[in-house]
Amino acid sequence: MKIIRNTFILIWRIWFFFWLICTIILVLPMLVIVISKESWYPIFFKIAHYWSKTTLLVMGFSPKVYAEENISRDKSYMFSPNHTSMIDIFLMLAITKNPFVFIGKKELVNIPVFGYIYKRTCILVDRNDVESKRSAFIEAQKRLHKGLSVCIFPEGKVPDDESIILDIFQKGAFRLAIEFNIPVVPITFYDCKKRFSYTFFSGSPGVLRVKTHQFLQTSGLSQKDKNELKNKAYQLIYSDLVTDMEK
Repeated sequence: MKIIRNTFILIWRIWFFFWLICTIILVLPMLVIVISKESWYPIFFKIAHYWSKTTLLVMGFSPKVYAEENISRDKSYMFSPNHTSMIDIFLMLAITKNPFVFIGKKELVNIPVFGYIYKRTCILVDRNDVESKRSAFIEAQKRLHKGLSVCIFPEGKVPDDESIILDIFQKGAFRLAIEFNIPVVPITFYDCKKRFSYTFFSGSPGVLRVKTHQFLQTSGLSQKDKNELKNKAYQLIYSDLVTDMEK
């Protein structure tokens, strides 16, 4: 049974990468045009939104979103989900209609084809470089001024140890949210690690449950409050993950 299961998972995961490569190549000419101007970013985002929804569908995933508060189409937010899997990005794009920009790892630029698109559509940061962090902050300010939202995985990376429920949060997302007086939206991804972890022979199609928590408002806060804001977001997501594991 284990051999059959592993064979299924192998074919399923190969199909995932085959789908990504083929669809990116197919729409690459259109993407090159759309990402050539920063003002056309909302068009790119709409393409990414539907592409991500389709990708999850063809992989057998079914997102189910529970919202404690509704997101307004005409407002900017700081989206802050936990990070456990490579499908987190697709899930975030699929469930959100508000155009937002990811702040992500600079080293992903080295991936052929994807790296080119990633570089033109995301804000890149080297978390070990103070100057890179400063540049990313300035770029995020520029995007927020244009009415976009920002998404940061506050853990900064997928934990190397898969037994970790939720890694330590970094301060960047909360500093930006206070600076621009925009709500922080803590988001819990319950099933991504189980459905598609970085352990190769693991995972399965199924439901991907998501919870958008009550927004954390930043009105009246100063930068001295960023740690408290960060801890509130952490506790909301951590408590939810622990409670779900105990069910």
